[in-house]
Amino acid sequence: SITKERTEVILQGTSSLDPNDPTAVWEEYDFKCKPGDLKRRPCFITPYHYRLDWLMWFAAFQTYEQNEWIIHLAGKLLAQEEETLSLMAMNPFAGREPP
Repeated sequence: SITKERTEVILQGTSSLDPNDPTAVWEEYDFKCKPGDLKRRPCFITPYHYRLDWLMWFAAFQTYEQNEWIIHLAGKLLAQEEETLSLMAMNPFAGREPP
């Protein structure tokens, strides 16, 4: 069955020294095929899926405790690991200090 609503996990980072500051600017990591920017044309890769994008869809149905790999993914994004960043469509911190 298909749900009527789709919950999405969104990964963001900030360069702000205080992430709790209401003026902190949060920037989103874009995935290659996961829904995101409404102005972006949907990708079609049928019959295959980008595995990370696919896993993010299912992660939205559970908590991060049930998907510990998300914590590891966030850590690798914070460390700006090239292998992990290659799985993303865009790194909002490319050429800048890590978030």
